Amino acid sequence: MSDTSLLPSRVGLRGNWVRLRTVTAIRWAAIFGQITALTVAQRLYQLDLELGLCYLIVGLSVVGNLVAVFVVPENKRLTDGENMFAIMFDLLQLSALLYLTGGLNNPFSLLLLGPVTVSAATLSLRSTVIIGATAIAASSFLMEFHFPLKTLSGLILRVPDVFMLGTWVAIVIGVVFISVYTRRVMGEMSAMSEALQATQMALAREQKLTDLGGVVAAAAHELGTPLATIKLTSAELIEDLEDHPSMREDAELIRDQADRCRDILRSMGRAGKDDLHLRQAPLTTLVRDAAEPHGDRGIAINFEEGPMSGGNPRTPSVLRQPEIIHGLRNLVQNAVDFANEQIWIEVNWSEDQILIRIIDDGRGFPVDIIGRIGDPFVRRRSSARSVKQRPGYEGMGLGLFIAKTLLERSGAELLFANGSDEMAAPNRDAKSGAIVQVTWPREKIDARAGPNALKTGLNQPIEY
Repeated sequence: MSDTSLLPSRVGLRGNWVRLRTVTAIRWAAIFGQITALTVAQRLYQLDLELGLCYLIVGLSVVGNLVAVFVVPENKRLTDGENMFAIMFDLLQLSALLYLTGGLNNPFSLLLLGPVTVSAATLSLRSTVIIGATAIAASSFLMEFHFPLKTLSGLILRVPDVFMLGTWVAIVIGVVFISVYTRRVMGEMSAMSEALQATQMALAREQKLTDLGGVVAAAAHELGTPLATIKLTSAELIEDLEDHPSMREDAELIRDQADRCRDILRSMGRAGKDDLHLRQAPLTTLVRDAAEPHGDRGIAINFEEGPMSGGNPRTPSVLRQPEIIHGLRNLVQNAVDFANEQIWIEVNWSEDQILIRIIDDGRGFPVDIIGRIGDPFVRRRSSARSVKQRPGYEGMGLGLFIAKTLLERSGAELLFANGSDEMAAPNRDAKSGAIVQVTWPREKIDARAGPNALKTGLNQPIEY
């Protein structure tokens, strides 16, 4: 099962990504660019600008940055509202500067798209809409109202009306397109990042359990001989101390405690899965181990095992990797969750291929999302029946994403289909639900032959 309880909410924390230090650094760069543009326009191109008012507008940004630097800690992360206020301030400051320098006649009017892009990447949808609407309103205002852009000789620089209208349309289209596109891309990147984080958490947990089992198995193996020696010696002492009841009781206590340690280690040793000889397992055993946690959930799990046509009847031994176990376990969980009464797990092999199919008798994968299965956070409106069948299930597709990612990491290829698709054999009338087919090239996970074959031998003693 995938554990996402430790993952942050993409919506709740999206506005908290940006540090104040980043905002002030970008604003310093903007201030430098604005001062440079004003100086060049006046000295090189001899433009008659309202420099006093222009520098006043730029000075407001300077004051804002100085306050942010000396009053607020630089490592402060802005909330969504604070970030929106900062971006809105920059947008209005730029609009005021454009108002004093020709409005949309000024080629730098395209910089109105900058705050919109930043808001779409970092803010909530509501804040992005507010920033975008403000940018469109500002461009509409600047198209009609602005100080004329003129030279020192009195020549007014003005683009034709058709170009002015074209600039306004371009800005409006840019605001809408950039907002939608940036939010979509950032949303997918955020979803993928969180899903990969969940995958790493799941794999790390499975690896820790496997490693812990190995330590227990090794401890049980190594401590077996000294415990047997203690028991034998205590038994001899019991016989020799028949005439000393108090000392005999101590010897019996030693024997009983040795037996207790043996029983504890034996029970714990059954969980050991990473012993040197157990890093591999028969394919059928591995599959049954992955399905075991879901065997008592009221859904019958049927195993069908055997070689493919012409294959060696001997069950292959495969690598017992946490990725494979956890991935198959998630697929079995998904099948059990949506099955009506039973699921089938088919395990087949040949000389060059290992194939596992997991089939349920449920309603199958929704047709409208079957092509997107394996993507993280695929949401679909749940029907009343599915809500009753899986109360509390959010349907984000994260479990299948984790399974697909982990299994592909081991070299597998996954296919998703329904019982009515071509993947299903004609005799599968009862198996009409979802089908997940996992296929490995045998050399990828074969533990006896090929590049990944394990070298078995004596277990190494525990080093103290």
